[in-house]
Amino acid sequence: MTTAPATTYTRVCRLDDIQREGGVLALVAGEAVAVFRTYDDRLFALANYDPFSRASVLARGIVGTRTVGGDEVTFVASPMHKQAFDLSTGQCLDDAAVRVPTYDVRLGEDGTVLVGGLVDGPAGGRTGGGTSS
Repeated sequence: MTTAPATTYTRVCRLDDIQREGGVLALVAGEAVAVFRTYDDRLFALANYDPFSRASVLARGIVGTRTVGGDEVTFVASPMHKQAFDLSTGQCLDDAAVRVPTYDVRLGEDGTVLVGGLVDGPAGGRTGGGTSS
């Protein structure tokens, strides 16, 4: 019987340090990761690199929701050119060929936000540079 390797998590901050509908930037295993908190306290983590502007800015983006195919999708809009990225998948809602990597994120028992490894990298679409994914 084989076991999966244990995931290492990086402590980022306390949940209350992230404004609702806002993001913070964290360095996780040498990568810039944007961590977001929604109004209902859900957490998401994406690579901070915006492939359209080629700048590390997504943590400063605007969090919102959009209806896509009848489903409500929580997204972050880049502060540069306003492209929207699905916070769950990293998929660009404005260009199906572009996706940014997503990271595992969870809330620790002590109220600390923890970011783990990549969940979804470049295999499913073109991603921006700036990350090792």
